[in-house]
Amino acid sequence: MSDQPLQPATLAVTAGRPAHESDQPLNVPITMASTYVAGGSVEYGRYGNRTWLAFEEALGALEGGRALSFASGLAAVATVLDLVGQDAIVVAPRHAYNGTVMQLADLEARGRVKARLVDVTDTAAVVAACEDAALVWLESPTNPALELVDLPPVIAAAHEAGAYVVVDNTFATPLRQKPLDLGADLVVHSATKYLAGHSDALLGVVATRDEELFGVLKNRRDLVGAVPGTLEAWLALRGLRTLHLRLDRAESNARDLASRLGGHPAIDEVRYPGFGAIVSVTLTGGALAADLLTHKTKLWVHATSLGGVESTFERRRRWKTEPATIPDSLVRLSVGVEDVEDLWSDLSGALDDLRP
Repeated sequence: MSDQPLQPATLAVTAGRPAHESDQPLNVPITMASTYVAGGSVEYGRYGNRTWLAFEEALGALEGGRALSFASGLAAVATVLDLVGQDAIVVAPRHAYNGTVMQLADLEARGRVKARLVDVTDTAAVVAACEDAALVWLESPTNPALELVDLPPVIAAAHEAGAYVVVDNTFATPLRQKPLDLGADLVVHSATKYLAGHSDALLGVVATRDEELFGVLKNRRDLVGAVPGTLEAWLALRGLRTLHLRLDRAESNARDLASRLGGHPAIDEVRYPGFGAIVSVTLTGGALAADLLTHKTKLWVHATSLGGVESTFERRRRWKTEPATIPDSLVRLSVGVEDVEDLWSDLSGALDDLRP
């Protein structure tokens, strides 16, 4: 075999597996252990687990850094934000994962940080906001507005200001975007979503190339106990093996549906960044029509999460903590891997009943 770097699809299948030795299992088994014999590098179940490590090796290979898994995506977010100093300035998108927005609001209310929320589509404004910042938190695409960030100039400006840069890569996944290659210091994932991909595991991940940062995050995870469950890590690793297949199919479906939705009279606006499997739409009939839509389908499931093999959707402003600048009638669609004609038939039939 040549020394050529492996392609992402191959890494998704092969990284983190046991050595090719006689009678070794093909997959890392679930290691259920809270206590280890003394004298080794682990000692106790809060400090490490072979199953976590296999998932971390695989995701690290895909992101191009070292990965550290957490009990949930929000645990990963909270651990990173917890490292920011007292009264430090954090730049973040005004539209972002609701858990991140709520974390920042809570920290600001308690006088821990000062949040600067920005419109990430205005690159000049984001660059200006980086001045005196300690941390610049980015999403691209944003959740649920699907706005894109011009990452290279923003990352460069943040570093010039002396700030660390975090990119939430949950929507894009490392198959569509590798922020560490663009200069980001940290990448965050809710592995609950596309990485695990089957709506059955809560898990978060942080990846970095900075060994010092990795050590600080590892120590913090050990101290607060924000560790993943062993079964969840095993499920996420199993899901990761088919990420490229699932994402390709879901993305193809999303692109097709985005095109069709644009021509439907019940739809006011379609937001699709050109990649990934999330589509957001606003309805001409307003919030009531959006709520009705989510209760009229048979295949599409009304649910708040995303990134699974099944297609789900919801009106995001049904949550009181969603930013007021998100349209009241916006419905976020997480497109799954079903047959696209079945998805369209179900969705368009429900939309037909909502024609103005």
